[in-house]
Amino acid sequence: MRLATVSSGGENICAAVLKDDRLLNLSKAAHHLTGPAAEALKANSMLLLIAGSPETLDTARNLVDDAEAGLLDAAILPEGADLLAPIPVIRKNVLCVGRNYAEHITEGDRAQKQQVGVTEYPVFFTKPPTSIVGPGGDVLTFPNVSKQTDYEVELAVIIGTPGRNIAKADAMKHVFGYTILNDISARDVQRRHGGQNFKGKAFDGSCPMGPWIVTADAIDDPHALPISLTVNGEIRQNGNTADMIFDIETLIASLSEGMTLEPGDIIATGTPSGVGYAMDPPSFLKDGDTVVCNISGIGTLTNSVRAV
Repeated sequence: MRLATVSSGGENICAAVLKDDRLLNLSKAAHHLTGPAAEALKANSMLLLIAGSPETLDTARNLVDDAEAGLLDAAILPEGADLLAPIPVIRKNVLCVGRNYAEHITEGDRAQKQQVGVTEYPVFFTKPPTSIVGPGGDVLTFPNVSKQTDYEVELAVIIGTPGRNIAKADAMKHVFGYTILNDISARDVQRRHGGQNFKGKAFDGSCPMGPWIVTADAIDDPHALPISLTVNGEIRQNGNTADMIFDIETLIASLSEGMTLEPGDIIATGTPSGVGYAMDPPSFLKDGDTVVCNISGIGTLTNSVRAV
């Protein structure tokens, strides 16, 4: 299933289901049902849906079947509804992975005239909740703060089942689904602050995400997905999640060591080569640019760049 957060007529509607280009408002569709699963759908909260029992998703699937049979026409949203970030308000920072594609490491080392190479363990950093922006929203640049705003298309993993010290063999059982994330990065700010990632990747509007969450059962192999990004129609990144150095199981196991992962947690899994700062000459985002991220099996995330 494709689960979205939708704004329609000024009302935020969480956990809508996209089916055949139509959006089903799950809260309205479930109004006649009772029980914990139905209550999770009625709550208009993507986080509560993610945290719900397996029966919650089963109930949502049954409602989609009813909608296809024409039984829930009143719950179909009108055309023109706006997609928001799938989880518009996250409970804690986005958990991000750096240096997880070999060619990206190579281009970065070349551009920075250094030799770090592949690290023994995953490199983690975070992006704050204020960085989240949805499909169609603005990627903000701050010319007085940074002159080097860059892009990074990434597969994002949504945690569904909580856990701590999760074994690699059990890691995929904790995955609820997947979405697309663009790890917008101010490269000069990263360097200014000693090369650490947080500040340069934490600007408002620096984490476009969406357009929806695809549930885990709909992705046969998350490690075999073509992933790409264009700027104004020009292909910049073109890779495959098969090229991850640390796979999703390893990332979940490593992150959860001594730290509880919770429903709704977002893990951005790193980006392939083709970023702007490693081009010759470097090419950074500017006001008015259109950035399009695509991951096969998930969809397309489009955002515009706006200087403030």
